[in-house]
Amino acid sequence: MIVSSALMIWKGLMVITGSESPIVVVLRQNGHIKFLTKGDNNAVDDRGLYKQGQHWLEKKDVVGRARGFVPYIGIVTILMNDYPKFKYAVLFLLGLFVLVHRE
Repeated sequence: MIVSSALMIWKGLMVITGSESPIVVVLRQNGHIKFLTKGDNNAVDDRGLYKQGQHWLEKKDVVGRARGFVPYIGIVTILMNDYPKFKYAVLFLLGLFVLVHRE
């Protein structure tokens, strides 16, 4: 139940922001628009995540559009990985929230 709630929250954020990767660089080459993505706090671009031999994303690869951002939201994941007690506290609070707000 807790995992599905967290997944629904994550999917909801995807719908609100329109994309999992809101930072993109647009390049025009030969009249075609191509994209190069880069994570918020990464020193390099995301080409290592593309399929082998692919250097740019094309319009067909784009799933959504970013309409905003939430600064420092990724710190929650880092804290949960570094401090297991914090992770269990967050999971407990999410579980409590689900139980209390049942219809």
